[in-house]
Amino acid sequence: MLPFEQSLSRTEHRTIARLTTPNKIQNFLDGIDYSIEETNRCPLHVLRERMANCFDGAVFAAAMLRRLGHPPLILDMLPNGRDDDHVVAVYKRDKHWGAVAKSNFAGLRFREPVYRTVRELVMSYFEQYYNVEREKTLRAYTRPLNLQVFDKYQWMARNETMERIEQRLSKMLPVRLLTRRMITVLSLVDERSCQSGLLGANKAGLYKPQHKSR
Repeated sequence: MLPFEQSLSRTEHRTIARLTTPNKIQNFLDGIDYSIEETNRCPLHVLRERMANCFDGAVFAAAMLRRLGHPPLILDMLPNGRDDDHVVAVYKRDKHWGAVAKSNFAGLRFREPVYRTVRELVMSYFEQYYNVEREKTLRAYTRPLNLQVFDKYQWMARNETMERIEQRLSKMLPVRLLTRRMITVLSLVDERSCQSGLLGANKAGLYKPQHKSR
């Protein structure tokens, strides 16, 4: 049982009681609105307000995965300065990594636990990680952060703790994915793939680059 469960309504209890697998957690995130607000929501508020951005969604998923016996792990995928970062909750099953995520892009969400390493998991997002100008923007990632270290700050039920988590992620040493030469020869995402990835997106929440690519 999670710390905030005693304060839940019967309907809220029934909702989280149904989240018995990573895929069902993903289905819940897919069924709520994508938030374009500046405010971040803790897991309790995501549950009650039915709204989340990628950061909120990842922290919510980590809380629900913890309820299933997994450590509450998140990692941050880092772009080239012309896109948003993307936070996902990660978990292991039979020594392989998977992920649950909320995203405005169809291809940046769920991953089955079939990846042998965290890097392999992150690289599975590479082709789908692009901006509105069709540039492939993923460049690095952080190693998984265990949210258990924020238990004393009641991270599952207090919005204020989300800023602490965000600050910790920002201070973590990034793991680089590409060499400079790799970056210089990257192609644009084709128009068909770009449009399919934006299916159902909240257009107001899409990152719009402010300078030209080099």
